[in-house]
Amino acid sequence: MFEKYLMLFVYFSGLLGLSYLASKRVKDLKDYFAGGKQLGYWVAAFSTQATGESAWLLLGLTGMGAMIGVTAYWVVIGEVLGVFVAWFIMAKRFKRLTDHYDSLTMTDYLVSRLRPHTNTLRFLAAFTLATFSVIYISAQIDATGSAFERFLGWDYFVGAVFGFAVVVIYCVTGGFLAVAWTDLVQGVIMVTCLVTLPLITLIGLPDLPGIIEGLRVIDPALLGFFGGHGPNLMGAMTVLGMMLIGLGFMGSPQIFARFIAIKDEEELKKGKWVAVIFTFLVGVSAVSIGILGRYIFTGVDVDPENVMGNGAQNVLPDLVDYNFPPLIVGFYVAAVLSAIMSTVSSLLIMAAGSVTNDLYKKIYCPGLAGEVASRLSRWVTLGIAILSLVLAMTVAMVSPDRTIFWFAIFGWSGIAATFCPAVILSLFWRGYTVTGAISSIIVGFLSIPIFKFVVQDMESVGSYFTALEALPPAFIASLLVGILASKVRPQNNLEERYNQDLAELQSENTR
Repeated sequence: MFEKYLMLFVYFSGLLGLSYLASKRVKDLKDYFAGGKQLGYWVAAFSTQATGESAWLLLGLTGMGAMIGVTAYWVVIGEVLGVFVAWFIMAKRFKRLTDHYDSLTMTDYLVSRLRPHTNTLRFLAAFTLATFSVIYISAQIDATGSAFERFLGWDYFVGAVFGFAVVVIYCVTGGFLAVAWTDLVQGVIMVTCLVTLPLITLIGLPDLPGIIEGLRVIDPALLGFFGGHGPNLMGAMTVLGMMLIGLGFMGSPQIFARFIAIKDEEELKKGKWVAVIFTFLVGVSAVSIGILGRYIFTGVDVDPENVMGNGAQNVLPDLVDYNFPPLIVGFYVAAVLSAIMSTVSSLLIMAAGSVTNDLYKKIYCPGLAGEVASRLSRWVTLGIAILSLVLAMTVAMVSPDRTIFWFAIFGWSGIAATFCPAVILSLFWRGYTVTGAISSIIVGFLSIPIFKFVVQDMESVGSYFTALEALPPAFIASLLVGILASKVRPQNNLEERYNQDLAELQSENTR
């Protein structure tokens, strides 16, 4: 046990050290929420993907691999495609526009792009973003408690509060720059641990045909690519639901904040392949860990949840204990916490930006600047963190059968359905209007709980929408409503002004 604590001491000391160094560079809101827009490509790429993966990767996706087998690789395919679209197609234009508008946040960008005459869009974007951010942060705090409980034998609530405290300290101290720097370290730890574990495990097992045959004996559905349903409608909905999780990379504010903060387009070009390769490696490794754990720890007619916990989310720690001595186990504890903390910290800074910059500064206190602004931002960050902790503790007591995957995906889907359609339309359609954006955000925000808690319980179609998950239909609804509302209520001169913005960007780029 001493070795585990030694590794964690080194890990936490490193995080807090980085936050102290970052705090020396925080002078105003631009520094606190966008790192002064000076990120290099390694930091930006690793920070983006570490933030996007979160605890659901190391605990949720590994558990999914153990529960359903090779079908879970569709999630990896969808994520890689989503990351590819974000970095290769969307990032360059988004970076140019946010620099042109001098935007610090996603709300800043939407308001500058669409030029509303009232504060409705600003209020709505900030409120919805803060709401789903709190839910998503709560899911990560929940995962922190589970990680400490499983790896170190701590009480769940003690572990959750301790991990929460560490994240809050380095977020409040160093702001976005501390988040980005620590994300780089955490991303390196994540990819190292995830890629190494299945490789080490395979060394001690029979050849691949033997593993495949063993899985077939345990449950033939583990080797099927349609979730045990076969090539039918239910199988197709299952595959789509898994692949379309990747939609969340195509405009979610916590991801695109890195495009705002990256130094320039040259760094974007360098970072895009780093992001895609990172996503592929950690995704394939996570699912493989789950499948290998199912082969090693279960047998015929053995319920994996009885062996590896609810949703099989203990398969990674079980496999780590199976392969490594305590010192290396401590390194893997750091890997799990890295996935959690990188997301918590990013979401905290983003939610605090919505409240401090998008609402208070832009509407009520335009002169807010300097140390006063930085101090207020820290207090807002702390307040949102405490609210998220209370929600996490409440859910833990009310719903003991929850899974980390479900809790995290609900928050991820909410942010994605609310903002991704609006971002896509604002970047690539000149006719997108304020009315369209407001409609997109409202429909995306409401559609996630409707599809999750109402449609999925309907007798006739509920099972299909359960397989599809809530994000794809909510995303489509938000996209279509945004287009329809923009057509019904076009905005005078908006297309002309957007064309002018693009022309100015082209002129700036050729200087």
